[in-house]
Amino acid sequence: MSRAFVKEDSAVPEEPLKRQASGRPNYVTAAGLDRLKARAAELAALRTELLGKKKQEEPRGLELQQAEIDLAYYEGQVKSAKLVDNRGLEADDIRFGAVIKVRNQAGAEREYSIVGEDEADAAAGRLNWASPLAAALLGKKQGVRVRLERKGGDIDLEILSVGYPGK
Repeated sequence: MSRAFVKEDSAVPEEPLKRQASGRPNYVTAAGLDRLKARAAELAALRTELLGKKKQEEPRGLELQQAEIDLAYYEGQVKSAKLVDNRGLEADDIRFGAVIKVRNQAGAEREYSIVGEDEADAAAGRLNWASPLAAALLGKKQGVRVRLERKGGDIDLEILSVGYPGK
């Protein structure tokens, strides 16, 4: 059987993947800025390593291209970062950098942090400041109930606490 028209499964993409900035302000927490800088440094080191291998061995084309694209993205994110350092802030309303504890209508409690886009990780409770849930929470205070309307069903949350961890 000819394999000419059979798509090969491969974990490596055939073309480099380009990451796009959202175009919104690039607000970051202090920890987020540190992670952006660390990632840029890791990618710069990887690029240097791949360039060295390219001279000694066969070219590592796609891997090198991906490292350069990723490096350009992270360097751009570091340059455009707007540090919002609310650590230790004594405020009762939810702002960027806040750690919020909420309870849903079923009684389950969850903790969220409002962070920058590159820091976001919903599974870890780190919400992108521009996400619908973060937008619903921003500006609210402890004791307030918030309703987030969604296609899959609305979410009702009671804000149990608002805090800003120290430096």
